[in-house]
Amino acid sequence: LVYPATIYVNTMRSIPLVMVILWFFLLIPMLIGKPIGADLSATITFIAFEGAFFSEIVRAGIQSVPKGQGYAAQALGMTYGQNMRFIVLPQAFRNMIPVFMTQTIILFQDTSLVYAIGAYDLLKGFEIAGKNYGRPIETYLLAAFTYFIICFSLSKIVRKVQSKVAIIR
Repeated sequence: LVYPATIYVNTMRSIPLVMVILWFFLLIPMLIGKPIGADLSATITFIAFEGAFFSEIVRAGIQSVPKGQGYAAQALGMTYGQNMRFIVLPQAFRNMIPVFMTQTIILFQDTSLVYAIGAYDLLKGFEIAGKNYGRPIETYLLAAFTYFIICFSLSKIVRKVQSKVAIIR
């Protein structure tokens, strides 16, 4: 599984998300022979695309744990599963939490790209409101302000969490 996973992760991380959104929106219906809709296509795209990024975060988190921790667990007679469960993963998750949260903020920002295929998201909601009230410029400014407030607030939370879980070395 190493080679297929490496190819998958490197491919997804090397292609712009908007291109992947368009590929899934246009290619999946051709492959299965029926349309699946913009919302389902967007969901599948985000799962496939962000899965590559999250898997890389997990890999990096596990590799951030010093090798000596694993050797010490082996010296105590722990199995590989026990080593991962009790020694490596708790330390790795501590390193991964801020990065997971940051990637989640990026995911939230990236949802606006489904606009390209007509799927519904926060930006689409603001567009509809702008058309209904005849004030598109103001609603787009409100959308930008809303994205800013949400992402800025979440980034402040990430900083607090990062300072709480940081390991002094």
